[in-house]
Formats: sequence, structure tokens, C-alpha cells
Amino acid sequence: MPDSPTPTTPRQLLFICSMNRWRSLTAERLFDEHPHYQARSAGTEPGARVRVTAGHLGWAEVVFVMEKRHAERLRAKFAEELRGKRIVCLRIPDQYQFQDPQLVALLREKLAEHLPLGGF
Repeated sequence: MPDSPTPTTPRQLLFICSMNRWRSLTAERLFDEHPHYQARSAGTEPGARVRVTAGHLGWAEVVFVMEKRHAERLRAKFAEELRGKRIVCLRIPDQYQFQDPQLVALLREKLAEHLPLGGF
């Protein structure tokens, strides 16, 4: 009996915000111990907790940004590394603290339409 085909859903997710302290780090934590997805996070600003690198982008299958300006900054600095990559803007403003219940709920809602394996 042949193996069933593997779904073509993204497995390696990168979350980007400005400082990688609240929004993107909260999104990354949603996937701790997830059986289907691996997540990392980074920031676009010089003082970010973890600053985004070409290596992050090479690793990721899908890049989620919190605001349009994050996508613009990535495209300006990493055009070659982003070639063929899917970038999704979640449109989540910088008004939440790390693990804020409202932020977690908003992330779950917005990510559900992009990540069919759910369970996060």
C-alpha cells in the first residue's frame, strides 16, 4: 500500500516584528512542542532581542510579519533571500505585551486561515 501524500503545508514558520520581544516572540511560543510546525522569531530593528538574518529567512518556509513596514524592511535588505518565499502580513499593531491573552487570541485567529494543521 503506497504512503499517503504529504500535505504541502508550511512546516517552518518565521515570525517578525520590530524588537522581537512581544508580538513575534508570543507567536513563536504558540508553537512550542507543536507536532507539525517549528517556529522561530526575530526583529527588524538594531536593538531587537534577536535580529533577523539571511539564515532565518533561508530556514523559513513562510515568513509572517506583524506590520506592512516589517515586510518592506525585509524586502529592502534581503531581496535575494526572500525570492520565492511567502510573506504574510498579520496586521497586528504594536499594542500588546508578551503573552497578552488578547494577542494570543488574535494570533490564533489570524494564523488559522494560513496554517491548516491547527492545534496551536
